[in-house]
Amino acid sequence: MEKLNQFLNEIFLGVPIYKWALAVLIFLLFLLFRKIFTLIIVKTLRVIVSRTKTRIDDKFLELIESPLKFLFIVLGIWAFFDTLGVENDLTQHTIRSLFIINIFWIFFNGVYVFREEIDKFAEKFGKELSMEVASFINKSLKAFIVILGIVAILQEWGINVSALLASMGLGGLAFALAAKDTAANLFGGLSILADRTFKIGDWVLIDGKIEGIVEDIGIRTTKIRTFEKSLITVPNSVIANSPVENFSRRENRRIKLLVGLTYDTPKETIQKIVKEIKQMLLDHPHIDKNLTLLVNFYEFADSSLNIFVYCYADTANWSKWLDIKEDVQLKIMEIVEKNGSSFAFPSQSIYIEKIPEELKGKLTK
Repeated sequence: MEKLNQFLNEIFLGVPIYKWALAVLIFLLFLLFRKIFTLIIVKTLRVIVSRTKTRIDDKFLELIESPLKFLFIVLGIWAFFDTLGVENDLTQHTIRSLFIINIFWIFFNGVYVFREEIDKFAEKFGKELSMEVASFINKSLKAFIVILGIVAILQEWGINVSALLASMGLGGLAFALAAKDTAANLFGGLSILADRTFKIGDWVLIDGKIEGIVEDIGIRTTKIRTFEKSLITVPNSVIANSPVENFSRRENRRIKLLVGLTYDTPKETIQKIVKEIKQMLLDHPHIDKNLTLLVNFYEFADSSLNIFVYCYADTANWSKWLDIKEDVQLKIMEIVEKNGSSFAFPSQSIYIEKIPEELKGKLTK
């Protein structure tokens, strides 16, 4: 017993061992309280709030549940150092920083918990853009809360953020330049949403180079999934200052064909084919008659007599457009074959004006 007392009273890092043991025991006790809180109190509260008619209490519990669990750890750390009798600036600043993190964690959770309210607010900008606006607000609020939390922690450690940036000299200038680009991207994102340039799921072509489906509109960048399935991240400031072609906004897709007939096709047959193709398009259920519809004998090409066909399908869907175009082309083939003509292919005719005598002899053998 005496040896145990001697061991417990030995000094380790300036603190008796019995205080170390007591501090660890108290910290483990707080972890036990955390477990009890999770298994009993939280589960009981979930049952209670699930029986109420309002959703406010459910959201409030969801808001504070994780931060409260973390609070037990923070209190355990505080009790650990307090039991050891360690009171210095490092431990005090660390514990207070953990409390700050816990507080801002609640605000951060609030963005997620009240997402339905944010979605309802975003619907005021129109149903087509509600999802993009809601996503933009969510990300902006989260970024704002994180930045405020970092500033609060820096202030706790006695760091004046404004003075720090001012004293950085060239570093501060670089930071300002970076902030300038960030601000440009932020306002670029706002202009995309305000102008309704595109929304998530739209098929777009940006600056004639980047083509694909819009996957995400963020605070700083927009993500485009190309048809090769690669992901391109484009700064919003670039999009705001570039021409954007939105293929998803069109209601129709164009069908443009050159039908090449052989040169031995009579004039009357060409006129009849032109007339029948035009009538076929007018009778077709998936050709939009309210838009331009042209069928004309177009040109004398090198190897064919070309008929120009120009019309619009009544869909913007690529797959359906391909089906309609295929049907139109097959019907044109039927019309051409029915009228006794055929399709031309590239060919050349060679005429020899005079054959050398020695070659004549070989050809007559």
